[in-house]
Formats: sequence, C-alpha cells, structure tokens
Amino acid sequence: MTVTITSRNDINLDTVQRVAWQNEPVTLSAAALAEIARCRAAFLSLIDTDPSLVIYGVTTAMGELAHTRLSIEERERHARIKAFAAATSFGDPFPERVVRAMVLARLANFVEGHAATTPRIALAVAEMLDGRPMPSVASSGQGGAGEILALYPLFAALTGSLDLEVKERGSLINGSPCAAALVADAALAARRRLRRAEQVFALSIEAFRAPLEHYDAALETLWGDEHEAAALSGLRHLLEGGTGDRRNYQAPVSFRIVPRVLGQAYRALATAERAATISLRSASDNPLFIPPDETHPYGRCISTGGYHNAMAAPAMDDLAAIWADLCLLCDRHGSKLLNGAVSHLPNLLMVDRHPSDSDGHGALGYVPMASTGYLEQAKLAAQTTFIPGTESAGSGQDDVATTAFIAWAKEEKAGRCLDACMAAFSVIASQAFHATRRNAPPRLAPFIDEVRSIVPPVDEDRVLGPELERLSRHFTEQTFKA
Repeated sequence: MTVTITSRNDINLDTVQRVAWQNEPVTLSAAALAEIARCRAAFLSLIDTDPSLVIYGVTTAMGELAHTRLSIEERERHARIKAFAAATSFGDPFPERVVRAMVLARLANFVEGHAATTPRIALAVAEMLDGRPMPSVASSGQGGAGEILALYPLFAALTGSLDLEVKERGSLINGSPCAAALVADAALAARRRLRRAEQVFALSIEAFRAPLEHYDAALETLWGDEHEAAALSGLRHLLEGGTGDRRNYQAPVSFRIVPRVLGQAYRALATAERAATISLRSASDNPLFIPPDETHPYGRCISTGGYHNAMAAPAMDDLAAIWADLCLLCDRHGSKLLNGAVSHLPNLLMVDRHPSDSDGHGALGYVPMASTGYLEQAKLAAQTTFIPGTESAGSGQDDVATTAFIAWAKEEKAGRCLDACMAAFSVIASQAFHATRRNAPPRLAPFIDEVRSIVPPVDEDRVLGPELERLSRHFTEQTFKA
C-alpha cells in the first residue's frame, strides 16, 4: 500500500510503522501540493515586496555570516551552494528503518507550506521512500547545533541533482526531523519490548508460584495509576489458568514490585509516544514561514529554535532507565529461582553438585553472572542526557548541540541489554517448569515454546553461551521485525 500525506497530522507513529518499518511508499496528495505551491508563491511575494526583510539563509548568509545581507544576485548564488561541504559526520550508520523515518518526518515542514519550499523538493523527498536504498547517515559523532550533520548527507545526492532555488537547501537541512524519527523509532520498539517483558515476568511469577494477591485487581483502584493498572491487568491475563498450588506467604520484594516497575515502563512508553506524536507533526523549520492571513497577506517568515527538540531525549532517557531497572529484576528473579532454599524448586537448577549427582542441570547456575554483565552495561547506557555545549564553529551562533542522537544510541543499547537479560532469565524460568514437570499457563505456553525452540531444556551439561546469544538476538529481531 501507499501512504498518502495531506497534512502534518498524517505523519504519526502509524505512518512511521508503515513507511519506515514496513517499507511502504509515500505520495503527497493534490491538496498538499497545491498548498505547498500557494505558500511558495506567497513567500516569494513577501521577499520581493519588502527588500528590508531579514530572513536567515534567504536575505542573509548562513551560520557565522548571518549578519551579512545578500543582494538579489547573491541570494541566487547562495541558494545554489551544494550540501557536500558540511557532510562530515562519520561512524556506524543508522539502520535503514531509522533513515526512512527521518525522510518521512522531513515532510512535516513541507505539506502545509511552512518550509516555503517548492513542490518539486517535496516530491523529490517523498520519492526517496519509493524503495530505493537509503543514503548512509552516521549514528555517531552527531554533536552539531541542530541536525545538519545528519541532514546534509541524507539529502546531499538530492541537492546535487538539482539547481537549487531560494530557501530550498535550508528547507532540507533545518528543523528537527531526526529527533522526531528517533523518538518514534524508540517508541515503536518499546511497545514490543514491553510486551515481551510482561511475558518474561509472568512466566517467572508462575515458576516461583508467587501469591496472586500481589497482583490483585483491587490494587488498580487503590494505587490509582492507569499505567500500574495496565500492568496488573496484563499480568493477571497472562497468569490465568496457572497452578493453584501457590506459596501461602509473600514472595520476595523483586516479585511484589513487578506491577509497579512494569507500570513505570508503561508510563515511559506513553511519554515516548506522546513526544513522538507531537514531534512528527511539528513544523520545526528555521526560518519558519507562516502562511498568509488577514493580518499578514504575504505571510511571515520568522527565525526560531524549532530545530532543537527538547522533549525527545528525556523521553528516550526514561525508556533507557526502565530497561536498566528491568534488567535488575531479571537478575534478581533468576537468582531467586536458582536458590532452592528460596524458590522451593529442586536443586536441579543449582550449578554446584556433588560428583555423584546425575541430575544434569548444572549449566544454568552461571547464567545470572552473564546477566549481571548486561545489567551493568544497561546502567551505564541509562545515564541522563544533558545538553552538550559546542564551540566547534568558533565563538558564534552554534554554541549548543542537539541531544536526540545521543539519547537514542543509549536507549537502543539499554534495550538490547534487556533483550539479553530477558533471554538468560527466560531460560531459567523455562528450566524451572521442566525440572518440576509443570506446564505454563495457556497464554504463556507459546512463549515458553518459543524459548525452548532456541534453548531446549537442559538435561545434561552443555555450553549455553551460543544458544543464549541466539535467543537474545531473536528477541531483538522480534522487537524490530517489520
């Protein structure tokens, strides 16, 4: 199918899912193209009518030369400067889905005329999503003020193929489409990662035979939080049909706080989704064209800081932080299940056995040690992203760097660490059911089968590392599956 865009509201999480993750093409509606053309004509009339206007990158030069006024002839020459000179970012490239999301988000400034660019530029950007390979955009070294270090290489080939007109280049490299794309990507991934976490912890609760009172429906009203209520409801749903033979006293803290911690995960997800929804439809160009109205018949063009997205990084930081917390719960749950004195499970799960033992379940005892390593990596990744200062261009305008690129890299790292911790822990939980010859609750049966298809129950000592790696990689692939 093809995604048709008429207004900024048409660019949302659903269209990112379709265009960026599922590779659907994009077309601009006739109404959108007509509005782009109308605003372009109004913008040209504006700069022709009032020679005294100061419009960054249009009637003035860019960057440190923003104070330099351009004649009409100089404007035309300035407009034709190609993007290659500033394409200096390097390092590991973003995944293609992320780059496609950046291209899609770029259209938000175009479709209602706020970039004051031409229909041909808007069409050329939309056509980049027709299935052709995406340009390489580095995920590292993004320390610029705004997003030009990413947007220059993203649109370098496009600008190199055209004789650019006034404001066309600026409409491609200014604004914050990258931040919008990054927080949208993180939110879409978080939806799936959170569903997986619910399955993992429900399986643990059942393996441990934790009292169901810890997840009672009455808590939804008593705690009074919609996100914790969702977590409580989700856990009860997955646990339905489980064993009735449960311990008659409270489980350790790490089991009782699961709905609270998952509730925070739901809260962080909601924050990321809101940040993505707002950012994707935001007109973030600089300078920003405001179309004609009764007061301003030619419209207005104003300088803004829209290219600095201040909500994306904190939203992704919140996700990274909850992934680290969930890594810790995986570590604690795994240790409790392996400790027969606490779990009342057979010591078949323990690593150290008497030489005469032949139970063959010894290989699992060291699994939490690997989880601890991933937990520490997640905690390192889940550090707060502060606004970086930069004087890379001298002591002039570009004195603050953007934050979204840094925050996305940390959130993605923490998320992959959680995938690894969930893989390690789900194998322990699976083994607990195997060792006691119990079946998982019906809604968790497909999940435990999925785990065992990659890491079968351990009936004799074997090297588990490669199997755990495959399961971890499988969880990550499922998170980003189109």
